[in-house]
Amino acid sequence: MTLRRGLMRGIPFALALLTVAATSSGCGQTVSGSAHPAGSGTGESVNTNFDKLLRECEVVSPDQIADAVGAKGLFPEPSFYGAVCMWYMAGAPGGNAMITLNWYEVGSLNNEKTTNDKLGYLTNNITVQGRRGLETRRPNDPDSCGVSAGAADQGVIGFWINYRAGSAHPDPCAGAKKLVELTLNLAR
Repeated sequence: MTLRRGLMRGIPFALALLTVAATSSGCGQTVSGSAHPAGSGTGESVNTNFDKLLRECEVVSPDQIADAVGAKGLFPEPSFYGAVCMWYMAGAPGGNAMITLNWYEVGSLNNEKTTNDKLGYLTNNITVQGRRGLETRRPNDPDSCGVSAGAADQGVIGFWINYRAGSAHPDPCAGAKKLVELTLNLAR
């Protein structure tokens, strides 16, 4: 029994020793190559200063947002500022609306088109401020629409407008296009 107890006590110690040896050998390896800053080698620069966070959410004024969704004189309430900017518009025609801005600093319209196709969305090429844009609709959803265009410097900007399902409202594509046009004008 004493030999058996000694073995039973030794097994956890041996396992701990093996774990330490495996972990330390993995950390002691040298990886060849050289470190590069984010975005290098892609031809596009990436702002790693984070000094412009959320500034995109102020590219169009609340009055311009309200006007684009047909709710002139009302105030859109910010509902989320982060990777995208969102506003809730109480009192928009037909009840309510949700407005979303996305601004991808490293993106392309071709990537947007590919993603839309994978999602089964209907995408048409349009012109916005003299540049190529995309008008995107979900199948069987006349209450929402998104418009994307190349940003003034690089990347892609887009606005989506979602009205309450089945409500009487202005064309969401016209409103989304208007907001993208305003964004491109202000970004020049």
